[in-house]
Formats: sequence, structure tokens, C-alpha cells
Amino acid sequence: MRPTGSTETPDSVRALFASIARRYDLANHLLSGGLDFLWRRRAAAILRPWTPRAILDVATGSGDLALTLRGRFPGARIVGADFCYPMLWRARAKGLTELVTADALRLPFADEAFDAVTVAFGLRNMNSWPLALREMRRVLKSAGHLLILDFSIPPFPWRGPYRLYLHHCLPWLAGLLTGERTAYRYLADSIERFPSGGAMVRLIEENGFEAATCEPLTTGIVSLYTGRRK
Repeated sequence: MRPTGSTETPDSVRALFASIARRYDLANHLLSGGLDFLWRRRAAAILRPWTPRAILDVATGSGDLALTLRGRFPGARIVGADFCYPMLWRARAKGLTELVTADALRLPFADEAFDAVTVAFGLRNMNSWPLALREMRRVLKSAGHLLILDFSIPPFPWRGPYRLYLHHCLPWLAGLLTGERTAYRYLADSIERFPSGGAMVRLIEENGFEAATCEPLTTGIVSLYTGRRK
């Protein structure tokens, strides 16, 4: 049976992110070699032809994707939602104002409230990926768009070196930066379990979307997925 959600409980995931919130951004920028900025810019570029006027950024965390979208769509309403308040506090400190403490499986928004829903490095941590996708579909307008940015396992010949970095180098480096090495062991395990490529495209289409696409970035260590609400 294929996995359908995070192996951790929502409370443990919330506690994990609360423990690294203070140095979350620093760790992301350093451990990705600054590539995370390029990934978010690419995500924003994909949204541009859709001209969304209302965007919901689910699992917004410290708000980096929402900030990138605000810069690209200055006239749009951009709402950030996350269930970890310490992460939202970091987002608010950066100047984001419309932030909501919310569980992605029970979003406190009306049906068809948004033109686009985005989630960057967050779907992987949710208790049920199908339920989360269906909830994102619920709050999208007819023919609205979904964008998912998340880690993936690259193909040969990058797979071996990446797994070495992911399971051995990254937890050690992250432990030095955040003092929470265990949190980044969870990160590595969650990436291994998370569907990528064709498997993620199928998951998206099985849960209320059509014309799903996958765009690998940086040799496939990260992938961008899109789908249109049926």
C-alpha cells in the first residue's frame, strides 16, 4: 500500500516546527545554498499567466513564498495559513498581515474563495495528502489553480549523492545551525516517503484536479506541480 500522509502526528509536526522556527529561514537558505530563492521565484513565475486576484498560501510557515508572491502580484489578496503559531509569528515579523492559524485539513474559508492555492514544502508534512488536496480544491474557484513546491528524489546519477547528503550531511549541518538535529532526520525520512514525479501527478488528479504537471528543478531534488480544479 502506498503512503498517504505523514507518519508523524499533527501535534508532533507542530512541535517540531515550533522548535526550529527561530532559525528556520537561516537553515533553509544555507542548507539549500540559496537555491530556495530561485525555487520560489520559479513558482511565482508559473502563477503569473493565471493572474490570480486572491491567493491562499497553505502551510505558509515563515512566509517566504507568500512574500515572493506579494512582490509578483502587488494587487492581489494573499492569505497565509499555517497551524504552527511560532512560524506565523516569523511571517508577521516580515510584514505579512493576512495570516490565519489553521489546519490544512480543515481550512476556515468558504468554498471557491481563491483563484490559486499554493503550498511550498508543506504538503509532505500533512497527516493525509488526499484530504489536504481535496480541501485545497474546495476553497478554489472553478478552474482555479493549485501549485505545489516540494522536495523529491532525483534520478540517477544524482540519487546516490543526494541521499548521502540528505541522511548524513544535512542532519549534522542542521543540528549545528538550529540545535535540533532530530527535526532534520524527520525531514529526510519524509522526503523519502513523499510521492514525486508521476506518482504525485496521479495523486493530484485523483483528488479533484486535471491537467496536472510536474517540473523538476535542480536535477530533481525539488519539483513543482500544478493542477487545475475540475
